[in-house]
Amino acid sequence: MKKLFIILISIFFNISFLFADERALELNRLFDELKIKDKDMSLKIEQKIWKIWSTHPDDNKLTSMLAVGSDFVNNKKYFKAIETFTKVIDLDPNWAEAWNKRATVFYIVGDFKKSQDDINKVLKLEKRHFGALAGQGLVNIKLENYEKAIASYEEAVKIYPSMNSPKIMIKQLKELIKKQSI
Repeated sequence: MKKLFIILISIFFNISFLFADERALELNRLFDELKIKDKDMSLKIEQKIWKIWSTHPDDNKLTSMLAVGSDFVNNKKYFKAIETFTKVIDLDPNWAEAWNKRATVFYIVGDFKKSQDDINKVLKLEKRHFGALAGQGLVNIKLENYEKAIASYEEAVKIYPSMNSPKIMIKQLKELIKKQSI
């Protein structure tokens, strides 16, 4: 009986690792495709990436909790959203998208320090998170760290060349810096 239990546990972990590997391989493939500068194709690829990011690798309950938190955001119940995302983070601190969602809400409520702290965690877990990089740009604009904002947007463009908002923001920030230096 003990041997059977050990075999079943072994099979479970091997399947979990296999799924994690498939997820990582799929994300790698999508990020390679995202470099293509076809705007229509890039938008479809972006949606696939967001779907993977927003789906917990092995816990449907956490995926559902993330969706509930997003509903709170959509209904402007920001503190309930923060509470929900915090619960998700407590249950799995290695899920980058939970940190990203909470960082977004912290930004919305004006807590830029906490937003940046969460963005740092997102980028530690998923350095290619173009959404977090764009969010970091917004945080740095609020903090008047324009050069840092530009650097964040430039990094986002390297990952996702067809993403327009960073290019627009870079141009506006460079013009702002130029005006301030006069």
